[in-house]
Amino acid sequence: MLDWYDANKRILPWREDPTPYHVWLSEIMLQQTRVEAVRDYYARFLEKLPTIEALAKADEDLCTKLWQGLGYYSRVRNLHRAAAELMNEHSGNIPRTAAELRKLPGIGPYTAAAIASICFDERIPAIDGNLLRVFSRMTGYDQDIKSGAAKAAALEFYEQVFPHHRCGDFNQALMDLGACVCLPNGVPHCEECPWAGYCRSKADGTSQHLPVVLAKPKRQIEHLTVFLIYYHGRLVLRRRPEKGLLAGLYEYPNTGGTLDSSEVSSYLQTLGFSAIRFRALPEAKHVFTHREWHMTGWEILADEWEEFTSGAPREHELFLASAEDLRNVYSIPSAFAGYTSRIRFDYLEPDTLQESSKE
Repeated sequence: MLDWYDANKRILPWREDPTPYHVWLSEIMLQQTRVEAVRDYYARFLEKLPTIEALAKADEDLCTKLWQGLGYYSRVRNLHRAAAELMNEHSGNIPRTAAELRKLPGIGPYTAAAIASICFDERIPAIDGNLLRVFSRMTGYDQDIKSGAAKAAALEFYEQVFPHHRCGDFNQALMDLGACVCLPNGVPHCEECPWAGYCRSKADGTSQHLPVVLAKPKRQIEHLTVFLIYYHGRLVLRRRPEKGLLAGLYEYPNTGGTLDSSEVSSYLQTLGFSAIRFRALPEAKHVFTHREWHMTGWEILADEWEEFTSGAPREHELFLASAEDLRNVYSIPSAFAGYTSRIRFDYLEPDTLQESSKE
């Protein structure tokens, strides 16, 4: 396996300079995200926050803005909290063992094992989806691969074959094997696998039926009406609650249900707005793990706002954002990408603001 890895390993930026911070950041970014999607985010994040100290001192809004588009924002919040904890309790140094790493916010068994093995050569398997798939096919394991029993069986299997040196390389070799050879969808490239001669599913012809993944429950569908409200050259935003879906991120005002034009006027009045013009925007959809948002949208030009607020935005409080704010400060989740792409930045320029004021 190590010989195969030396000849075939993927060239990845975090492998080129595998400091504990770099490995930690990359592993958090890679959770539930494709490698190719992470490359640019990883480079941009390190450009702004090159050290644990810089991350700990950064404003949370900067962290979430750098994360915008990666999703699962609790990951970056935990990263931020863990950096502060490392500075306060560990002099900025990342613990060397998986057991100690697991005490940090956002670090579970897999991430702890990956960091400890790659950075400190701890002999511990990093059980992720790739390793579970390889285990299932190697042994012919035909039970639910996402169960606790499957993870325990995989851990026992890998502990028997794990080397006493180059432990991080061995974990990364298995990750690459699962990602590039023992594929999750389609036919695995068994002819390229260094373990093909020992594989039960290859011998039995069952590789395309393994691992066994139980059907996911049907996603709940929620209908929303989303508003892009322009007021005197600024766009109206609000902050989501600190707990729950997309916690603490920023969003466009929205409400449950699918509102028609008369209902839109009534709803705007509840927000304190008087609209001089509004028009319908195309429908959009976003799929979460357990739910789907089916959205309709409206573009609103408002000339009065009774509930105008200023200062730092609070939870569910409406506030105004400039074009620069939208580009550099506030993180809008990709769930709203269908409407982010329709923001009229020409409405937000200074000359537009002046003209609006004159009108």
